[in-house]
Amino acid sequence: MTARPAGVLVVGVGNPSRGDDALGPAFVERAGAALAAEVARGELELLTDFQLQVEHALDLQGRARVVFVDASVSAAAPFAYAAVAPAAGPPAYTTHAMSPAALLATYRDVVGPPPPAFVLAIRGEGFELGAPLS
Repeated sequence: MTARPAGVLVVGVGNPSRGDDALGPAFVERAGAALAAEVARGELELLTDFQLQVEHALDLQGRARVVFVDASVSAAAPFAYAAVAPAAGPPAYTTHAMSPAALLATYRDVVGPPPPAFVLAIRGEGFELGAPLS
């Protein structure tokens, strides 16, 4: 028997070696510590990766809600939080990375209507290789 996925999935996106690009994974790490009981009860699942890829569409199955957390150079400080809807991105020659909207569109095209999704964009200042969080 396969375990049912947690109702809420939080996906932190970013490279921990590139300064504030690590804001998504750092948020997920801290959320895991603060919400350990919810994770243990299977209500919340936390995931981190360097970037979204088409394979992440499978992680959305069975979810009541998904929150993508990423650093942003254009979000109002300290953060912006908004709903995101499926939207195909521009034609690409690679599936190396995807936006949350493009990932939701992939899910819609392959599986059906995606779960409600949101983006937490945390304002970042420095993204240099080897830099710490600002």
